[in-house]
Amino acid sequence: MIPNPRPKGRGKVHCVSLQTPHMNHITFSIENAVARITFNRPQVFNSMHHAMRMEILDALDRCAADESVRAVYITGTGKAFCAGEDLQEVTDPNGPSLTEIIGTGYNPMVLKIRNLEKPVVAAVNGVAAGAGANIALACDIVVATESASFTQAFSKIGLIPDSGGTWTLPRLVGMQRAAALMMLSDKVTATEATAMGMIWKVFPDETFTADSLKLAETLAHMPTRGLALTKQALNHSFSNDFATQAAMEDHWQSQAGQTHDYKEGVAAFMEKRKPVFLGK
Repeated sequence: MIPNPRPKGRGKVHCVSLQTPHMNHITFSIENAVARITFNRPQVFNSMHHAMRMEILDALDRCAADESVRAVYITGTGKAFCAGEDLQEVTDPNGPSLTEIIGTGYNPMVLKIRNLEKPVVAAVNGVAAGAGANIALACDIVVATESASFTQAFSKIGLIPDSGGTWTLPRLVGMQRAAALMMLSDKVTATEATAMGMIWKVFPDETFTADSLKLAETLAHMPTRGLALTKQALNHSFSNDFATQAAMEDHWQSQAGQTHDYKEGVAAFMEKRKPVFLGK
């Protein structure tokens, strides 16, 4: 079961770039209530090292704390979403151990994504390999461009999947398929990933950015408090039995029924008008 802290997710729409001097490996901006995190090491296919991981963790913390952020959009620059771990870091004799890399970087990252009480869209713009693939799969909704691909990659260098991959992938595609993908490290096209239920949808390369951002903006203007409670319910659903999950649905539904957006949604339906949701 994944713990769920409760940062608030509401507020006014604004547009601002929050790029700071210590953010050299990602870009971060907020527009139309969507926080956009872009991996930005295209020269190495957005593979991650310590500094980049820390910037991503910082950006996710900002998303949790900023009430104006109502959805998060994660993508990459160039030809890749993320090629996983930067192997120059792990082969550096003075570099961090695998335990440090996972314990201080990848595990906190995917937990923050799963625990963030705002919808997170992964817009996979190219290759998603190793930890990069599993970071994408930890997001709530994954879309990809037609030319994107996914590969677990770990077995090729004698490692096991990390970044929550052994939890997420079997739940998305089933145990047999997950085992084969992890052990063989086969490349899966975006179309194949959609067909097997690994991701939600593929968009054409030419319109990918516009289409995927539109999805994130749509989520941001929905009743995001209810979406946050839906996310909590999904996080718990694989560890609860049916009766326990039904009881927890009752609990979360009671919370949803007390929100402003529930009242606004019902009023708008009765008055035959478009609702204006505030995320609270």
